[in-house]
Amino acid sequence: MPDRYMKVQRIEHGTVIDHILAGSAFDVLSVLGLSNDRSMSILINTQSKKGGKKDILKIEDVELSEQQANRVALVSPQATINIIVDGEVVKKFQAEAPKVVRGILTCSNPNCISNQNEPVVSEFKLGSDKTHRYVCTYCERDLVDVAKRVCS
Repeated sequence: MPDRYMKVQRIEHGTVIDHILAGSAFDVLSVLGLSNDRSMSILINTQSKKGGKKDILKIEDVELSEQQANRVALVSPQATINIIVDGEVVKKFQAEAPKVVRGILTCSNPNCISNQNEPVVSEFKLGSDKTHRYVCTYCERDLVDVAKRVCS
């Protein structure tokens, strides 16, 4: 068997999300809210040319917008988004973690005002340190597992 071979066939139209934090591909799917009824390939803990491991998602017939791509950065800030048309990359960009997230996440604090049936939209701010943590604007609680806090 040759040294270089494709583990998963290429897609003709859709999105490839590369450089996902190893083991986080399913969290990315959760954040995007994509259903299981579409064709996709998921590579978990595959070798990275830069060394180490990474995950890759190939989603056929879906072109992520930059806003959707920024949702990816909630759980994998170093991810790269590749838009594929006719088998070629037509757009490539880095997912960028939003500084403020409104109405996408729920607070893990059951006593937070955003969880009390008040007319309040949940809001989280990206922490200033390098830990990539989101903090509730109302109760200041850190979100630990962002993927599990995505609104349905």
